[in-house]
Amino acid sequence: MLYLVPTPVGNLEDITLRALRILKESDLILAEDTRTSSVLLKHYDIHTPLKSHHKFNEHETSDEMAERILAGLNVALISDAGTPGISDPGFMLVRACVERGVEVQCLPGATAFVPALIDSGLPCDRFYFEGFLPQKKGRQTRLQRLAEQEHTMIIYESPFRLLKTLEQLAEFLGADRRASVSREISKLHEETRRGTLNELVTSFKQQPAKGEIVIIVEGKNQKNGSDE
Repeated sequence: MLYLVPTPVGNLEDITLRALRILKESDLILAEDTRTSSVLLKHYDIHTPLKSHHKFNEHETSDEMAERILAGLNVALISDAGTPGISDPGFMLVRACVERGVEVQCLPGATAFVPALIDSGLPCDRFYFEGFLPQKKGRQTRLQRLAEQEHTMIIYESPFRLLKTLEQLAEFLGADRRASVSREISKLHEETRRGTLNELVTSFKQQPAKGEIVIIVEGKNQKNGSDE
């Protein structure tokens, strides 16, 4: 069995009892960064062996690991924070398991974009998950497509590129497009700033952000909580 186990995005208490049981009972835990995951496992007194599984080696290791699971190994896959496969490693291993008929179970649990979306105050009945924008090649093309997106948009970003991204969103989508920026979700210094893209650019120029970032942007023609 392959288990995809969501881990806390901030507060270590944001993990389910089932997730803790699976992590304890599995034969092996695949972790995006074993050093980061060791903090969580130590906190909950979990001693299951750890092995690295990240974006730089998943191309080479997914088939091999799927074969080991097929042979009888119970494996739990975790990322540094949140649900594996959502802008984190996981897809390639799941695909390799599915191709071999290996049973896969994804546990419900923490992911950063859901609280950011709901906290934004923008329509959340329908939404578009963009994840991380391309850093170079294809970035402008993606921004042009987002300008035509009618549903509320979700974008992940690092604090180092946040201001540039907000400025580009204002350029391509319009400076008066409503948006919110959530950072450090579920952590001590959690914060959400809301306003137009232009207002958010001004805000983050005056007070730069730190921590993990989720940008929520209203869709084209969204007004007063509904699509026109």
